[in-house]
Amino acid sequence: MTDFHAFNSRHRRLAILRFLEVSAAYTSNVSILTDVLNSDQIGINTTRDQTATELAWLAETGFVTLSGRDDFRVATATARGIEIALGRATHPDIQRPGPRG
Repeated sequence: MTDFHAFNSRHRRLAILRFLEVSAAYTSNVSILTDVLNSDQIGINTTRDQTATELAWLAETGFVTLSGRDDFRVATATARGIEIALGRATHPDIQRPGPRG
């Protein structure tokens, strides 16, 4: 993975976890998460496949759980994922959040 791709992955992972942290039941699906990442507020150009790949990575590392079918994947943040989103814990492959104002 190039430095640019790794940089974007770290930011995508944080943005996903931060969105899940403020979502009802800490849950969302690939389609909504892709729209959020592509929004003017986040601005990380992302395909559904890239979102699904980042969710698979987050699930493998224990930051989210996945349910649903391959064509409709639903992610739920774990307690550890929420700690990352809030900046209470860190991981070298996830961008550390800045202070919230």
